[in-house]
Parts: sequence; structure tokens; C-alpha cells
Amino acid sequence: MAVRSSGAKSSAGNKRSVKKAVSLAETKAVAAAKVDARADKNSLKLDVNVFKEKIVHHLRCTIGTSEKKASKLAWWQALVATANELIFDRLTQTQYTHATKDTRAVHYLSAEFLMGRLTVNNLVSLEVYNTAKSALQELGIDINELCEEETDMALGNGGLGRLAACFMDSLATLAYPSVGYGIHYENGLFRQEIREGRQIERPDSWREYGCPWEVCRPESVQEVPIGGFVETQTAPDGSIRKVWHPEHMIKGVPWDIPVVGFRGASVTILRLWESRPTESFNWDVFNAGGYVDAQNEKAAVETISKVLYPNDSTEAGKMLRLTQQYFFSSCSLRDILRRYNRTHFHDYGEFAKKIAIQLNDTHPVIAIPELMRLLVDEEGISWDAAWEIVTEVFSYTNHTLLPEALEKWPVYIFEKLLPRHLEIIYEINYRFLNEVVEAKWSGDDEKKRKLSIIEEGPCKMVRMANLAVIASRKINGVAEIHSKLVRENLFPEFSTLWPDRFCNVTNGVTPRRWMLACNPGLAELYNEIAGKDWPLHLDSCAALRPYADDPQIQKRFMDIKFKNKVALAAEIKKLCGVEVDPHAMFDVQIKRLHEYKRQHLNLLYILHLYRKLLADPAMRIVPQVFIFGAKAAPAYTLAKNIIYAINVIGDKINNDYRIRNQLKVVFMPNYRVSLAEKIIPAADISEQISTAGYEASGTSNMKFSMNGALTLGTMDGANIEIVAEAGVENNFIFGMSVKDVQELKAKGYNPWDFYNSNQDLRAVVDWLDSDFFTEDRQALASIKHSLLEGGDPYMVLADFASYCAAHKRAEEMYADKARWAHAAIMNSASMGKFSSDRSIEDYVHNIWKLKNYEIKDEI
Repeated sequence: MAVRSSGAKSSAGNKRSVKKAVSLAETKAVAAAKVDARADKNSLKLDVNVFKEKIVHHLRCTIGTSEKKASKLAWWQALVATANELIFDRLTQTQYTHATKDTRAVHYLSAEFLMGRLTVNNLVSLEVYNTAKSALQELGIDINELCEEETDMALGNGGLGRLAACFMDSLATLAYPSVGYGIHYENGLFRQEIREGRQIERPDSWREYGCPWEVCRPESVQEVPIGGFVETQTAPDGSIRKVWHPEHMIKGVPWDIPVVGFRGASVTILRLWESRPTESFNWDVFNAGGYVDAQNEKAAVETISKVLYPNDSTEAGKMLRLTQQYFFSSCSLRDILRRYNRTHFHDYGEFAKKIAIQLNDTHPVIAIPELMRLLVDEEGISWDAAWEIVTEVFSYTNHTLLPEALEKWPVYIFEKLLPRHLEIIYEINYRFLNEVVEAKWSGDDEKKRKLSIIEEGPCKMVRMANLAVIASRKINGVAEIHSKLVRENLFPEFSTLWPDRFCNVTNGVTPRRWMLACNPGLAELYNEIAGKDWPLHLDSCAALRPYADDPQIQKRFMDIKFKNKVALAAEIKKLCGVEVDPHAMFDVQIKRLHEYKRQHLNLLYILHLYRKLLADPAMRIVPQVFIFGAKAAPAYTLAKNIIYAINVIGDKINNDYRIRNQLKVVFMPNYRVSLAEKIIPAADISEQISTAGYEASGTSNMKFSMNGALTLGTMDGANIEIVAEAGVENNFIFGMSVKDVQELKAKGYNPWDFYNSNQDLRAVVDWLDSDFFTEDRQALASIKHSLLEGGDPYMVLADFASYCAAHKRAEEMYADKARWAHAAIMNSASMGKFSSDRSIEDYVHNIWKLKNYEIKDEI
């Protein structure tokens, strides 16, 4: 696709616009005539009056209050109860269909499911949002205010959890038999507060007063052993049997959250495990006066599902983290076996034909030795038969190339917590090294050391990623470039052993939440141009591409964007107390705070721009608002210092009258899904600036592009595939490629070379080591130290000049309204590939081998 030139359109161009306008009218007529068959079959629409009556009924009979005194919270709970009538009926029908047909199902194990709020999403998926809105309006209630009563489900941290939530949405929408399994965290990662510019962590008690969407299932409680020792028993016939004598038993209580498919195609469940002691407390100790001691065991067990990702910098933290992973994996496997045996009565000949288990990153990999233990020790299956089952049912998704994220656990912790699992891991490792590796690389001890599940050293470690690769039938990366690096850089020897095991499934996001629900103005435009089925067939949004230069469509598209920016400006004022101009270019970077994501590169550019404005009082630029949202891990000091730097530098800039409000910097606290739903539709620029080769895929990049933001980013992760679809000329690519990064590292990267050779760069880096922004000149010095003395591990300084040039191009394009509108439309209309529906179909056809089932009202 050629780069369009800026400037006035030719007369020929104007004639083309007239033709396109006529064509647009024809397209709308055709689109209006389209009717998806499923819309009729699965219609769950209710009359406004009936919906209103049901809300009032639940307000009185379920919540126990009246219209005259009900709080907004009570009205919201009544609205949820009304929606649940539809949802749970559909869930029952779904489960009945799957049970009667004895379906093959996928079981998605993930430590994170970042579900966000469900009210709008569920009402939209049921196609009753407008009905509910009208019903509440007649009752004098604003649905938007009610939805603000809902707390985000704090069950994840970032992209990993949000991806899992999108996948559950798509599995339900596409009607594939599935169950999501995770942990019922009492608190999420943390609720972030900003005090004097610094991140403060507070408990994120998302369900302090209960959650009306979830249902407890005591009939499916599981008990999980932990600790203790293993006894070897020898039978009279000489056979050996292992008996685990655990020190404790933990009760896993399941909570089900229904996940609604679009138009009620099906309703699947997310089953989350809450840890409880098998006894509520020690009655004898309590009765003897040990009131506190009687609660100790209860408190210790409940800690397992207390918080997402406890700090594992201490031994106690490591033990808790591994216990969490084992607890939810074991509960999930026991639940899978329970469901299977309802039909197959402990005959495991069909198990691998009916069960697929996807391990979402390394967190649930402990499920591999646990399933071996359950099959061999508890079900009496031979080792070889059990291993054949295990290697058929498990598949593993790798989400990172970072060594610190490829989990390794000390062997001594396994000895304390999971002694039987350690024996099983040793046996798996022994057979793999002596049968598989030896056959391929006879006598090569170095290969064995590299591929071993056990890492030798002063502290022996269990490499969970190696275990996952050895036991999984498929291993996938999450973007084309990432999957290539997984094969070639991360697991090259494993790829040589089993080339057919490695594949790619590029991530995707659900257009139901990330366009239809969060950007209704844009959704309506697509309804008219692409037909109302576009949330099911995102590639049909390409119907907008021919009108990317149509003045009427450009105006409508950008008016929708401006309305979203006005709403976000109000939110910024409310949360941050900063006035921003919606006409300014909104430049957004929202994601987990990590050095490889390079928020500090963004910060250096802001300082560069600020310095130029101060140096030339007459200088005029396109007004820009830089918007950040991020949480830093509590023990990640440098990441927290970067948050502090963004805030204090932003405070200085925002109150500097000399720059005439041409530059604003905003850090939005407590970044979460519900906040992202407000930020993403309003963004002009999507910052995706990770060091090439470090971001596995990204999903915010897809959400931004769908909503008409232009990507300013490196050729990393899914950015490569996004610009291939939308056109590199409609985005702003900068910096080193993966190959460039690898070559510079091999040659020997020295950040001082870039610092000394670029006067502007040196000036802004030195600015961090001054008292210009804070009285304490050392307050921001750690960032400078990481970039210079620390070796700049993510090559921020190497990409700085190219990054500045990309921003310059963005500023120039933003000044050309027609050119910008063209690029925004082309991005939004070109994202069909990045629907999570496409991702799930890839998993289904290449890994899971599932069949979907039409859900009928059969009960």
C-alpha cells in the first residue's frame, strides 16, 4: 500500500468521494438486510415493561428493599439478578447439551482471569442492554451510574489475565465445550493509590460484600493434600507402591462465574477455587482458652487464595506462590476427573479423546506431575499408560522470553511441600534424558544439563518450562515473531527433538467488550456499514476501508473519537485534578510497569519536548497529552521509581505557564479493565515501545487499533502483524528490529556511546540527576543509573533518536486532519485478524480438536 501524500484533494479525488458516498448508501441498505440466523434462534430479548417488572420484583423479593429507599447498589444488584435469570437458564441448557452428547472439552488453566466488570458486557452479549437502559430510565435510574457500582473482578494483573478473559468470551460465543479454572482471590494484585507521586499498595477487596454474578458449588468441593512424606510399600508380588502421607489437607471450594457468549450462543463457566481448612478451627484448643491459636490453621490455609501473586522474594513467599499453583491445579484436575468419571466410570481409555488441558504460561505446569500422581497412585494406572495420557491432554502456551518469568522452584521447597511430585519429576526427567536425549545426542552431557528439568547448582531448581515442553503435545507462542523466537532462541534443542510440537497462535481480543460495549458510537457506525453481525465476524469491518477518504465518514469517525476524548478528559479531571484539552493529541501508554515495556523511554521523550519548549518560548507544537496507567510490582523498586518520576515531572510540566498548556502529562491511578474501557476509545496514539524481541504479543495494541488509535511502536510482538494489516504508512514504527538488537548485544552494547554522542539525550538524562523536579536531587537518579551504570539492559538509549523521529512524524500527521482520519479508519477497519474468535479457532483446529454444539432448549 502506497503512502498517501498530504495536501488538497484533486478534482478526480472529489469525484471518487461522490461515487463512494453513493456506494456507501448501497452498502448500508445491504447491511441492514443482513440477519444472522443465530440472532433468531438464540434471541433472549425481553419487552421493556417485562424487564422493568423483573427489576422491581428482584429489588423487592431478592434484595429485600423498595423503590423508595433502594440505594444505587441495590438497584444494580436487582439488575444483575434480572440478567441472571436469562444467563443461568442458558447455562443449564449448555451444560445439559454437553453432558448428553459426552463432548470433548478444553479446560483452560490460568493463574489470572482479568474479567473486569460484567454488567455492560453481559447485557450487550444478551442483546438486552438497550432494553435494560430504557427500563431503568422509566424507573428514573441512569444505567451508567448503576454500572459504576460494580467493582472490577480483581483476578489478574495484565495481558495474561485479560487474554484469558477474552478467550473465555470467545469459547462461549463459538459454543465450544470449555471450562476455565483459576483461583478465587480474595484480593487482587493490589489497589494502587498515588500519594505525593509514589505508588502505595492497598488491598483490592473486590468481593468484600459478595459478588452477585458468582455461585458457590459446595457439591463439587475438593480436598488437596500437601506436605508430609512418601512411604514406599512393597507388595508380596514384588511390585512397588508409593503412598503419600500428607501433613495437611486443604479444602478447595469452587465458585462459578458464568461467561456469556454473544447472543447467548452458549454460556460456559469460569470455576475459581477458594482455599479453606477442612475444619473451621480447632475446637479443643479453642475450648481450652487458646482462642488465637485455634484460628492459626484456618488463617494459614485461607492465605492460599488471599492475594494474587504474593511477593516471592522471601522463602515464605516462594512457598506460598507454589502452594497456590499446586492448589488450584490439583482442584481443577480432580474436578476434571470427577466430571469424566460420571460417564466413564474410571475407564481411562477415552480420557485423552474427551479432555484437552491448556496450560496458560508456567503457573499451572505443576498439573503435569499431579495428573501423573492421580492416575498412578490413586487410580492404579501403570506409569507408561499414565504418561501416554498426560502427553496427549496437556498443551502449553508460552507468554514470555524473559528468563525471570520462566519459573524455577528450589528443590528443597518441593521436598517440603510436594515430596511425591518431586519423585515423579525426577522419574520423568530420568526417562527423558536417558531415553530421548541420549538417543539423539549420545554422550552429550552438556545437552543433558541444558535440557534437564532439574537445574544443577548450589541450589537445585525445578525448571517448570522444561517440564511443560517435555510433557505437552503442543507448545505455542502468541505472535508470529514470538513463536519463532520460542523455537529458535528459547527452546532450540527441544524444537530439534520435536519440531511438530511447536506452533503459533497469535493473540486476539474480544470485539464484544473492546468495541461493541466500550465504544457504542463506533459500534453503531459499524452496524450501519458492516451489518450487525460484525461482532461475530470482525473481518467484515473491512467494509469501512473503502470509505477511509470519504469526508462524511471521516467526520463521523473523528466526531466519535472526540466525544470519547471529552469523556476521558472529564475522568482525568475527576481522578487526577488535571485539565486537558480534548482537541490535543492523546498519547497513551497503559500496561504493566516494566523496564522492557520502556515507560522510561516515553518519559525521556517528554523531557526532551519540555526542554525544547522551555528553550524556545515562541515554539508552537501540536498540543499533546501523555497518559499513563500502570502498576509496578511491590518489590520492583526501579519500576516504582519510574512511576514517581512520571508523576513529579508531570506535576512540574502541568503547572508551568511558560509552555502555554501545549504539553500535559497524566498518570491515572489504579489502572484496571474498567479504566481501560474509558481510555482506549479516546486514544489517538497507542504506545507499544518494548525492546524488539521482548514483548511476546501484546493485546492492548489490538484494542487501541480496533478503536482507531495509531500505533507508535517497535517491530515487536503483534505490532508486526498489526501494521501488516493496517499499513505501515498508517502507523509510526521506529527503533531496532529483533535482528538489530541481537547483533548489537553480540557486538557489545555500551549505553555511554549513545549518551555521549547525542547532546539532547545527554541533557534529558542528566536532568534526572538534578533538583529541577524534586528538592532531593537523588530522587530520580536511579533511572539515570539504570540507563548508564546499570548497562541499560533494554536499550532505551539506543532507540531514543528513532523514537523522537517517530513522534515528529506523528505530530505532522495529526496536523493534517484528513490524513489522520484516513489512518485511524484504516487501523480500525483492518483488525479482523485480531479477534479472539480467530485465536480460538486456531487453537481448536491446531491443538484442541474440538467440535462446537448448537445449544437448544431441551430441558
